[in-house]
Amino acid sequence: MRSDDAATLQAREFAWTAADFDRIRRLIYQHAGINLHEGKQAMVYSRVSRRLRETGHDSFKAYLDWLESSRDPQEWQEFVNALTTNLTSFFRENHHFVELARMVREGGPGRAWKIWCSAASTGEEPYSIAITMADALGLQGNFRIWASDIDTRVLQTAARGVYKLEQLRAVSPQQLRHYFLRGKGANEGLARVKPELQKHLQFFTLNLVDERWSLNEEFDVIFCRNVMIYFDHATQRQVLARLHRLLRPHGTLFVGHAENFSDARDLFRLRGKTIYEKV
Repeated sequence: MRSDDAATLQAREFAWTAADFDRIRRLIYQHAGINLHEGKQAMVYSRVSRRLRETGHDSFKAYLDWLESSRDPQEWQEFVNALTTNLTSFFRENHHFVELARMVREGGPGRAWKIWCSAASTGEEPYSIAITMADALGLQGNFRIWASDIDTRVLQTAARGVYKLEQLRAVSPQQLRHYFLRGKGANEGLARVKPELQKHLQFFTLNLVDERWSLNEEFDVIFCRNVMIYFDHATQRQVLARLHRLLRPHGTLFVGHAENFSDARDLFRLRGKTIYEKV
């Protein structure tokens, strides 16, 4: 063992072994499909150790034994929440929103649009979708957005719809006026999504690797961005097949910049940069 590794171990609050990491890796894969590689050990230790403190356990083994034996759904959710990554921003990968606006304009004003944002995180992505739709159709336009995530804590933030102004730098001044209420006094520096825009969104918890999804819709568009990178190939294929079933004929799937599904040509054809069409 190198001296810097030994120093790191001595500084840790809880003992940490390869068996602990392998067990956590197995459990999060079983429950959320997340495939953790060896380079994630420091992240896993940091995040799961918070659960040890919160639940009063003095070792990872004791905590994991309790987690598996108790079958407490709330703690399982906290475990999953601890190990999910939520990196997002308004109008991230902006070419997707440019393409969505084009599709909506060409689709005509009378069409009812159904869109699913399958990794809503803290809300920046689904609200970016809603702003794009409202820009094209107006706040009274006929569109509805389903916004889901496996992490219950980030969904609470998304449902509140309150952001620091610095988080809204990609939102134009006109969009900020139309779709947000700026805070005053104690809320100076914050902005809240207007109810007129928020009414188009529905937030709910959904695990993409669950055997059954709480959805019975046919969507025009699905955003599933920067999610598949956490899944192994078999899980990716399973989720893609289920997304395919929920899209209308020739529906559109927007994916993340690091995701490529060229080996799923029987399900989706590439239509543009990280934009796929249902086969």
